[in-house]
Amino acid sequence: MTKFLQLLASGAALGAIYALVCLGFVVIFRATGVINFAQAGLVVVGAFFVYNATFTWGLSFWVALLLGILFGAALGIVIERLVLRRMVGQPLHAILLVTVGVLLLVEPIVTTIWRTPQSSIETPFKILPLDDDWSVRINQIDVAAIVIAAVVLLSFFLFFQKTKYGVAMRATAVDQEAALMQGINVNGIVALSWAIAGVVAVLGGAMLGANAGPKTGLSVGIGIIALKALPAMVLGGLDSPGGAVVGGLVIGIAELMTKGYAPDWIEGGFDQVLPWILMLVVLLVRPYGLFGTRQVQRL
Repeated sequence: MTKFLQLLASGAALGAIYALVCLGFVVIFRATGVINFAQAGLVVVGAFFVYNATFTWGLSFWVALLLGILFGAALGIVIERLVLRRMVGQPLHAILLVTVGVLLLVEPIVTTIWRTPQSSIETPFKILPLDDDWSVRINQIDVAAIVIAAVVLLSFFLFFQKTKYGVAMRATAVDQEAALMQGINVNGIVALSWAIAGVVAVLGGAMLGANAGPKTGLSVGIGIIALKALPAMVLGGLDSPGGAVVGGLVIGIAELMTKGYAPDWIEGGFDQVLPWILMLVVLLVRPYGLFGTRQVQRL
């Protein structure tokens, strides 16, 4: 039972981080209809920026995270202005490939600027016992990840339902030409969506960077971890913020449970491919995900 509770707590925390990254995918998809593979790159850049602010500049974790959020929003807008805006009117597959190109550029740029850190991001969080006999432990950074994911999800709900910018973003996602005819600044809405994606990427990156192994340190490899948010997005639904959180939690818990309970005859590393197997199954059975908008096209 102790092992189960430990894996459940750790899996929920990992799932919360996946959910944060996944929300970045969702907000871009809702505004443009494009799956933004560059989101994983934004996560890597965000993590390294926060690391640099804490380790090199000597700032506290919270100040570094605030600066990282501002940096992430600005970076998202810059990428949209310099790269994606030039693709307006182009086929979706071409835009998707451009986001892949941005992702591939991240690793050499990040390693050139920051090299490979020798430690993880330092935070004020500690490891606390979860039960009375101290046999189950949970890291406070994991609790922080769960709380941040909940706050971001609530903010997303209020933003999309209660603000004119959220309504404009939903209208833009449905039909950009119709949105333009209604006086909506489509370019501004798309730029706003990239800024939001940059913010949640920094939050997810900071959580991943803080959980990096103390021996291996932070590395660009967290981009691969961030990409596992893609199966979570497909599972929850491409355009559903709530589905992103549910999908993230399911993937995170399933991954760690598999790692903890996989029988010996299964080769090591099966937990790493499990998210992609779940994604394939969902695509075959329910292509629009658990909570995504079902779209029907007459052929």
